[in-house]
Amino acid sequence: MAVTAVTAVTAATAGGETFPPRPVRGVRARYVRQAGCPSSVADALVDFEPWEEGVHLELAAGATVYGGTASEEDLARYHAALAEGVRAELAGQLPGVTVALALVVHRTVVHDVDTSEYAYRRAGQVAVREVLALLGTPA
Repeated sequence: MAVTAVTAVTAATAGGETFPPRPVRGVRARYVRQAGCPSSVADALVDFEPWEEGVHLELAAGATVYGGTASEEDLARYHAALAEGVRAELAGQLPGVTVALALVVHRTVVHDVDTSEYAYRRAGQVAVREVLALLGTPA
């Protein structure tokens, strides 16, 4: 799936709060743990864009893959895990806030041995914490 531009869509809630309140671009979703075998490696560059209610995963036009080799199926699983991690972390950090997010992936780094869905799920959680810090939202 490709997207060249994401246009903001306003999603209203009873309290009027939606996440993200504005675009946050160039977020590094990174989780690397090397404490023996197996290790965990996940690294992606993503944008958090206001969108329709829910977490919607998009690949930017010209999205790139670095590092090892990964099939389209592997990449789809890694990206889905990234979005799952984002969803889970937002539910825990911002209860009661409507999530209306396009998660736009620009770059994905893979390691032939150590990249996994688990690592990308954790990277999604880390990315949310980074965005909340950038927005000044207590996490």
